[in-house]
Amino acid sequence: MAGGKKKEVKKETGLGLSFKKEENFGEWYSEVVVNGEMIEYYDISGCYILRPWAMSIWEIMQVFFDAEIKKMKIKNCYFPLFVSSSVLEKEKDHIEGFAPEVAWVTKSGKSDLEIPIAIRPTSETVMYPYFSKWIRGHRDLPLKLNQWCNVVRWEFSNPTPFIRSREFLWQEGHTAFATKQEADEEVLQILELYRRIYEEFLAIPIIKGKKSEMEKFAGGLYTTSVEAFIPNTGRGIQGATLIEVEKDVKDRTRGEMGAAKSLCSPFDQPELPEGTTCFASGKPAKKWTYWGRSY
Repeated sequence: MAGGKKKEVKKETGLGLSFKKEENFGEWYSEVVVNGEMIEYYDISGCYILRPWAMSIWEIMQVFFDAEIKKMKIKNCYFPLFVSSSVLEKEKDHIEGFAPEVAWVTKSGKSDLEIPIAIRPTSETVMYPYFSKWIRGHRDLPLKLNQWCNVVRWEFSNPTPFIRSREFLWQEGHTAFATKQEADEEVLQILELYRRIYEEFLAIPIIKGKKSEMEKFAGGLYTTSVEAFIPNTGRGIQGATLIEVEKDVKDRTRGEMGAAKSLCSPFDQPELPEGTTCFASGKPAKKWTYWGRSY
């Protein structure tokens, strides 16, 4: 070059980030989990390869949680991945919210199966028929089982690694007690373990709370949860607002992109400022509720 100076050429390493979190959260997040060698995208949408870094995080959580539930005399087990259509129909109340997401096996080779087989979206329908077989009297209680497995939920758009995917690893515990009090106590114990995983291991702040009647799991007396918030998106898992009439909130916050609406009243209620009203109904607010979209 003129003057004998060479122009500096930056080498593309593929290690940097092309997007800023504040400007394009989705693309930034995708780059972080890929360049951080946590996942690799797969040729089936919504399915991801979990690389060693991601699996090591999962294993750390497993080691902690498994040790804690064994102190509570909960035992590990494993139930099949497949569910017969007759069982799903019999237990349809328990999978009401999952029905659109159920994936079905309809062929064996080139032949159609006489009876389609579902792939579990959750395991209540798989496990509970056998609970009734194993529990014959009060001496068989409590029955406390846990399984580490994968589940499949198919009907949604815009999958996101670790947040909403079609196949994912999870832990699910299923227990039966002689009294409601025993069950209630264990619910809160497990909820606290979930809080510890999020806040102490993953550094994700959460809110522990109870779902509204309209948002509770189908067939359940009540549902508790830990609710997190994803910044910068405007459609995070949870955001804070005030409600009084839950139906108004559901109508006003209809979910987008296949995400389910989520309402959760925290156990620890901050004081309501005088004159606070529900954003949906305009009526005087009675409590704080966190709402958003669960993925």
